[in-house]
This record gives sequence, C-alpha cells and structure tokens, in this order.
Amino acid sequence: MMANFMALSMQTPVCLVDNGPDGHMRVQQEALQILEQIQQPVVVVAVVGLYRTGKSYLMNRLAGKHTGFALGSTIESKTKGVWMWCVPHPSKPGNTLVLLDTEGLGDVDKGDSKHDTQIFSLAVLLSSTLVYNSRGTIDNRAVEDLQYVTELAEYIKVKSSDKDGEDSEFVKVFPSFIWAVRDFTLERKIDDEDATEDEYLDFALKLKPGSSKKVNDYNLPRECIRKYFPSRKCFTFPFPSRPEDVIRLESLSQSEMAPEFLEVTERFCTFIFDQSPVKQLKDGHTVDGRILGHLMKMYVETMSSGGVPCLENAVVAMAQIENEAAVKEGLEVYESGMAQLTAYFPVDLCDITAEHQRLNSLATEVFIKRSFKDDDGKHIKSLEEAVNKLFSRFLQQNEEASVLKCKEVLIGLSAPLRERLQQGFYMKPGGYQLYRQDMEDIVKKYKSQTHLGVKAEDMLEGLLNQCKEESSAILHADKSLSARDKQICEQRERAVMLEQEVKANEERQRQLEERMRAEQRSNEERMRQVKEKMEQEMREQREEARRATESQLGEQAALLQKGFQEKADRLGQEICEVQRRAEEAQKARSQEFTQLLEQQDRRHNEAMAMMRQQNEAILRSQRSQGGGGLLGRIIRTILD
Repeated sequence: MMANFMALSMQTPVCLVDNGPDGHMRVQQEALQILEQIQQPVVVVAVVGLYRTGKSYLMNRLAGKHTGFALGSTIESKTKGVWMWCVPHPSKPGNTLVLLDTEGLGDVDKGDSKHDTQIFSLAVLLSSTLVYNSRGTIDNRAVEDLQYVTELAEYIKVKSSDKDGEDSEFVKVFPSFIWAVRDFTLERKIDDEDATEDEYLDFALKLKPGSSKKVNDYNLPRECIRKYFPSRKCFTFPFPSRPEDVIRLESLSQSEMAPEFLEVTERFCTFIFDQSPVKQLKDGHTVDGRILGHLMKMYVETMSSGGVPCLENAVVAMAQIENEAAVKEGLEVYESGMAQLTAYFPVDLCDITAEHQRLNSLATEVFIKRSFKDDDGKHIKSLEEAVNKLFSRFLQQNEEASVLKCKEVLIGLSAPLRERLQQGFYMKPGGYQLYRQDMEDIVKKYKSQTHLGVKAEDMLEGLLNQCKEESSAILHADKSLSARDKQICEQRERAVMLEQEVKANEERQRQLEERMRAEQRSNEERMRQVKEKMEQEMREQREEARRATESQLGEQAALLQKGFQEKADRLGQEICEVQRRAEEAQKARSQEFTQLLEQQDRRHNEAMAMMRQQNEAILRSQRSQGGGGLLGRIIRTILD
C-alpha cells in the first residue's frame, strides 16, 4: 500500500542526480527516500538526446500530464542532471512507472563530453527502455551525434573479469531502444518505396561495405546500436504546431496542436506502456524501487570516483544488501506472529508448533521473495538459525507460563490440606487415610483442569515428591495401622510416584516427538520453497541468454543478407562464446544449488539426530522405571 501511495503522491518530478560543488555527480536523498518506499517492480523509461530537442514534453505525456518536467523555449537547456517522476503504471497494475529525464547532451554551456557520456551511460544502466530524442532526420550527422554509444565499452563493464572493449554481453543487459525523431518533415521512402518508421531506422543504421578508416568511422556507431540493444523501434513526430506556438507547447490545448503529431504521440505512449519491460538485473532478478535507488547510488559513486560501473559487481553488492534485509524482514514476520501467541500462553505443544510451522513457512516465503543469488545459502541458514533460536525462546516462555499456571492451580487446590497440616489434623489414628483421600482429591481435581500447558505432568510429579516427607511422617504417626499396613501403604506411595514419573517421561517423549515432526514438516516446506526459488533463478538466467542469442542471431542474419560475410562470421564467433559462457554459468549455478540443498539437508539431519539422542535418553529412563512394561503392570496391580 505504501508503494502505491508514494507513487501517487508524486505530483511533480524531483531531482535525482545533480552536480555537487566539486563538479562530480551526486544523488539526491529526497529521491532515494521516494524510491525506498516503492516495493513494486519498476518499469524505467529514460530519455536522452541533444539539448533543446523536446525530450521533456514526451516524458510529461508518459506521466499523463502536460506539465512537470521543465520545458524551455530558448537555446538554454532546462533539465540539469537527471530528474525522476514515479507514477502508477497506467496499464500494468502492481507496477510503478519510473520516468527519468536527463540533461541535454552537447550543452554549449557545459562543454564537457565526459559528463555527457556519463549521463548517457547512467541512462543505459538504469532503464529498461531508452528513448533517444533527436530533431529533423536520422542522417549521418544525427547518427554521429549519438557518438556516446561508441564509448559505452569504456564506461560500462558487464563482468568484473572483462577486459576493455569486451562488449558482447551488452545485449543481455541493455534496455530496449527507441529513436524518437522530432519535427520530421521528409517523406519516409526507401528506393522510392514507402517505408515504415522501423524500416526507416533500419535503413539509417545500414552499414557500408569496405574497411577504410572513413568507412569504419561511419559504421562504428551503427554497429554499436545494432549490436548492443536487443530491440529497436522508431517514431517520427511531425511539427506539433505552428512554429510561433512551439514556445508555449505545454499550455497548448489539443485543438491547437497538429492532429498528426497527437496521433504519433499517442502511439508512442501506448507502445511504451504496453511493450516496455520491467527493469531486471543481470541474470533476471526483478528490480523494485529500493533496488533501483541502491543501483543509482552505486553507479553514481563509482563514476564520480573515476571508476567504471560493473553490472556483475552491482548484482553481488545488491544481493548482499537485499539478502540481509530479507533475513531481517522474514525474522520480523516470524517474531511478531509468535509474539501474538504469547498472549494465550500456556498453550499445548501442538498449538505452538503448528503456529511455528505456519510462521516459519511465511518467514521463508518473505525471505525467498526478496532475496536473490544466495548461492552459498549463508542467508537462508542465518534465517533458519535465528528462527530456531526464537522458537526455543518462545518454547521456554510457554513452559514458564505453564509452570506458573500449574503452580497457581496447585496452591489453590492444596490450600485446605495445608491448613489442616498446620492444625495437626492428620496426626491422629486414621489420619493417614484422611490425608491420602485429600491428596487423591487434589490430584483428581488437578487432572480435570484444562489449559495447564506442557509442564502439567512435571508439576504433578514435583508435588508428589514434595509431599513424600509429610506423608511418611503422617503414616508413621498413625497408631491405627499395623506395621504390615504401613509397609503396604509405603509400597503404594512408591508405585504412585513411579507411575507419575513414567507419565511425566512419556509426556516429555511425546513433546519431543511432536517437535521432531514439526522440524520435519518445516524442513520439507523450506526445501520446497528453496527449490522453487532455484528453478526460478535458473529460468531467468536461461531466458536472459535466450533473448540475447535471439537478438544476435537476427543481427547475424541481417549482416549475411546484406553481404557482410566477415562481420557475420565475427558475430557468429561472439554468439558461440556467449552461448559457451551461458552454459558454463548454468552448470556452475546448478552445482551451487546442489551444494546448497545438501547443506540444508545436513543441517536438518544434525538437528534430528540431536533430538533422537534426547529421545533415546528418555526411553532409557522409561525402561529403567519399567513404564509400559512388566514393572508398569506390577505398579498398576499394587495400586488396584
């Protein structure tokens, strides 16, 4: 609920990244606090392009507004740094649309090409859809203006082990690409044939044959766009209105704007809403607002310190942050749920173990939902150990509550007997039988009580032990009994004591077996959830590799069709290498998961072995007492 509230409360954009006094980029805390509250998956759309090309207008329309991101009517760039606007996704309930409007590239006031490339790289790293906004046509000058794409290999690394220029993995993790051409006035024709917007873009990105420096310089940005981005789309926007009205574009009514422009804008927004995917990390983990904020902070800090953001390192760092938070979140769910049960203590063991099992499963579910890449199982183990520790504490509290309850009941039931003892009522002939009758009444009434809890039998055993001396004194003082009678009475008392001791041990054994069953059920449920998480992460990893291979194969086919055999062969080698890496990653992940399950099973077996040892100790005690065997039958005979 909080996530929806935070998205809806953003009536205007906020600054996400600006430049500090030292000239380095910095992240604004206010924006991070907003992202921290968004626990939904995010669809991140970033717009980049030369300054004063109307980027902000498109972002306002995506937000469903006419105003918001700053528009300008002069040659001065209005947007500085990166601005963010979070709104509920208009067509995908449960998702948040995050719009990032970036500082115009090539601003004459800045004159800093490195800063421009960092802004462009940041937009690529954070978005699931990248919109490049330009004006006029997609001619060679327009493509050259997109020079930043040729420098991405120097500003972004996919793996920590990658060498400079190893960019074959970009297609796995880069966003989809949209080229928005503003103020487009030409006819879209190729060889005198009408062409679609996408065909127009494909033609503009067509490579030239040859290997001269001039040809290579011409082809480089085109090759990068085709190679890096898994999907490409184009929209050509005519002039929005009469030239003199452009300066007040955000205040124009729809009737004052060109119908053709409105039609393209509507198609553009619909495509973004329907086709832009949820942002994912490398290996396919879904990004929510919290993760997006952490990524933004990591990337900006790395760039500002002169480093190169590495996606693999970012995933490892994010996994550590999220997994620790997932343990804490799961533990809070368990502890708060069990704390509610304490109001009803003492309860039967089956009740507390049932609630433990339910909340343990829920805590694991909460952990599984938020965690990812817990490859060594360190965090699921941490949660398991913390839950077991809390469970032991709650068991102890329940036992203590049971002791207090039993003690209270026994004190109340024994009060008349205690008073008679103080008065010397039983110290007379026939007094022993009166004492035994009163004791039997106390035991009978005690056993008829409900909700005494798990220590009921132990407390009764304690009462009988406590009364041994006074019972013996009363027995020996009773002059109405012969020596033989007293001997029989002593035997009966020992039998009663032994029977209660056997019952107490049997109850301990029953409780221990119940705990063993609870541990078995909890482990089975935990293993089920962990396996499902593993399978999901493996599927996401395979899907990422599949999308990348599919995109590369399509590009290879296009190169072959246009006669670029050498480039196609080179791309084919890259495809084989990417596939080999993907297979190795899948194999390594499978081995990690197997080890994780083995560790989980080993911990479970150790816990069960410890409980079995405790159970054996109880059974040995019972055998020495004769409970349930020949001596047990003798006891019952004596009592009868």
